[in-house]
Amino acid sequence: MTMINKSIPDFKVEAFHDGEFKTITSEDVKGKWSIFVFYPADFTFVCPTELEDMAKKHEELLGLGVEVYSVSTDSHFVHKAWHDTSEAIGKIKYPMLADSTGALTRAFDIMIEEDGRALRGTFLANPEGIIKVEEVHDLGIGRSAADMVRKVKAAQYVANNDGEVCPAAWEQGQATLTPSLDLVGKI
Repeated sequence: MTMINKSIPDFKVEAFHDGEFKTITSEDVKGKWSIFVFYPADFTFVCPTELEDMAKKHEELLGLGVEVYSVSTDSHFVHKAWHDTSEAIGKIKYPMLADSTGALTRAFDIMIEEDGRALRGTFLANPEGIIKVEEVHDLGIGRSAADMVRKVKAAQYVANNDGEVCPAAWEQGQATLTPSLDLVGKI
């Protein structure tokens, strides 16, 4: 079932962020754009490459008014241990949410029940907490932070330009479309 145009679920989880343990709630993320990056597990193989890739885009995303939250079913203690021992994960400046009960992963409908782990799911929510982008991958397929940045820019453009839409592979500064009867069959 898709999460598009649904509100992010209510949640309260522990996190590792800026060298500290913190509690983060669904209310904390509202008021700004947010990206939730679900991944299967700490101390694995594809996951650190994805989280490091997102870490490289974190400053750009902050400049766009977007915060990133990585999420796995590991505890905040495990997140700290991974952050302290992995060169790739040590680069992360965004909060690492601990969903040790799996409640948040289930609420986003990406739990692999037989393993207690998440699929690779990325969700972009607007400042009102409404999900505008959803991308879900199987475990062996890594994601691209650069493409997520492109999708953020498109979602923000559409949100700020009523009636306009962004065509495939749209990049900031390129032409958009204004759907109308005159365009039917002409694209």
